Amino acid sequence: MRKEFLPFSRPSISESEILAVGEVLRSGWITTGPKTAQFEEDFCSYCGCGGAVALSSATAGMHLALMALNIGPGDEVITPSMTWVSTVNMIVRMGATPVFVDIDKDTLMTGADLIEPLITERTKLIIPVHFAGAAVDMAPIRTLAAARAIALVEDAAHAVGTEYNGEETGRRGTAIFSFHPIKNITTGEGGIVSSDNEALLRTIRSLKFHGLGVDAHDRRQQGRSPQAEVLEPGFKYNMMDISAVLGLGQLQRLPEFIAKRTVLAEQYLELLADVEEILPLRVPAVTSRHAWNLFVVRLDTERTALTRDQFMEELKKRNIGTGLHFRAVHTQQYYRKTMPLKPGMLPATEWNSDRIFSLPLFPDMTIDDVLSVVAAIKEVLCS
Repeated sequence: MRKEFLPFSRPSISESEILAVGEVLRSGWITTGPKTAQFEEDFCSYCGCGGAVALSSATAGMHLALMALNIGPGDEVITPSMTWVSTVNMIVRMGATPVFVDIDKDTLMTGADLIEPLITERTKLIIPVHFAGAAVDMAPIRTLAAARAIALVEDAAHAVGTEYNGEETGRRGTAIFSFHPIKNITTGEGGIVSSDNEALLRTIRSLKFHGLGVDAHDRRQQGRSPQAEVLEPGFKYNMMDISAVLGLGQLQRLPEFIAKRTVLAEQYLELLADVEEILPLRVPAVTSRHAWNLFVVRLDTERTALTRDQFMEELKKRNIGTGLHFRAVHTQQYYRKTMPLKPGMLPATEWNSDRIFSLPLFPDMTIDDVLSVVAAIKEVLCS
């Protein structure tokens, strides 16, 4: 058994990134400023998007995107239940109705064929979710949304560095990325909305800082205009330069991070190929670069006496950390009580929700770490 605990995720922070954060702290400008503006520019250069707004979290991005699209009471928003609750929470807080779409059982992502039957005259937005670093097949969904004049926002929280058919995620349309510490790059906490819709970005940029008609930092004035006007009530969702300067260093290292994650993921796939009780996800053919944000597997509970939760606990006893990404949103207490969903309405989602968990995967892991995880899995299965 391992002597030291192996967490399922840990950010990789370099000494140069620590020094850069220190320089910002000493600069006297630590909130939204030149580093945040540079991070937005560099992110746009990386993914090829038309523009981007950096924020305090991806959840903030979802909230403001919904506001910018005028999502509200009477509107329906189609999105998977196999996702983190933040997206659905924001839909509900806007007064709109989430409509849960099922997923492919082995990719955990939805598709146009599953979305189309759920569209009604009240459908105003579709939010497909890229999962674990793999890409949703967006082309058919874009065609469907355009034909029905329905807005489309990609939940790309897991997809920093993911390529769809040779194209960076976020290059076209509107996408929301997360920089939480378990993501492929981190700003501590943070997110970004990328879009080729200039009007949407302009609204988000205003709403994220109190509804002012200008940003918190204007390069021409070396600060914010003292005469800035409030155009509408907004929020305090801006990213700080402390976070942005960390993101600048992380973004430069993203190719290195993905390369390391890929080696580790391929080792997992090879070593788990003969373990019938552990079912990795299938990589969709449209994913031309898998970012391997997470290494998600399912426990085949028909082949073992243990439940998923018991299995995770046994791995923890052996100093192996795991994560749960995700328990389906509609199985959470609030949504069980408030939404008219009955067991079996989302069969692939529910099957996975009971069996899914994430194995350790982060750039500073070694092949020996992977070997110890697989050894622990086999030990639990044989005990």
